[in-house]
Amino acid sequence: MLQPIEYSPPSHKKLDILFEDKYLIAVNKPSGLLSVPGRGENKQDCMLSRLLLEYPNALVIHRLDMSTSGILLFALSKKIQKQIGRLFEKRKINKQYIAKVHGKLKEEFGTISQPLITDWNNRPKQKIDYKNGKPSQTKYKLINTDNKNNSLVYLFPVTGRSHQLRVHMSSLGHPILGDELYGTSQTRNASTRLLLHAQKLSFIHPITNEFIEINSHKNFT
Repeated sequence: MLQPIEYSPPSHKKLDILFEDKYLIAVNKPSGLLSVPGRGENKQDCMLSRLLLEYPNALVIHRLDMSTSGILLFALSKKIQKQIGRLFEKRKINKQYIAKVHGKLKEEFGTISQPLITDWNNRPKQKIDYKNGKPSQTKYKLINTDNKNNSLVYLFPVTGRSHQLRVHMSSLGHPILGDELYGTSQTRNASTRLLLHAQKLSFIHPITNEFIEINSHKNFT
C-alpha cells in the first residue's frame, strides 16, 4: 500500500453554490478537500460536513476524488437521493470534465476503453486489468495545445470507475498534470494541484421533469 498523503484541506470561507432547488443542491468542491469524511479524526472536514452546517438534511449522491475540483451534487431528501442515484447508475447524467494533460494528443477526438480494477498492493491506485477489470470508457475532445506542449482537453466519462479519468489519460501517455499517483516526476511537479475539474452536469430532473444543466467555469483556481 502506498504511503497516505497528508491531508491539509483548504480553509473554508463560504459555500460556492452552483444550483439549488427544494430537492437538490450543487456546490463547487475545491481541490484538496474530501467529498465525504475519511478514516480518522483529522479527515472529518469535507464537502459534506461543510454543507451540513447550513443544510442539515443534505445527503451524498456521488463523490469526486479529493484532488479533483468541481461540481458535487447533494440530495435534500432520501427520496431524491435514491432517484438521482438511479440516474447515475443508468448513465442518464451527462458529465463533462476539463483537464490539462502532458503532451499533444494525436487525435482531436477519441474513446478510451480500458477495464479497471483496484491495485490492492498499491491502494488507493487503480490499474488496467483485461482479465478481471470492470469495463470502463472515457471519451475525450482536444481543446488546444500550449507552447509547453501540454494539452487542454474535455473528458466525458461514460462509466464512473474510481480514478477512471486519471488512469485512462495516463494509459494514453498523457497523464494529467499534478497527478501524484499516475504521473511521472515531470508531470507531478508541473502543477501544485491535480489539473482536473468537474465542469458540467446535465440531466432530466426526476421530480420537475425539467432539463437541468449545472456549470462550473472556475476550472483550476
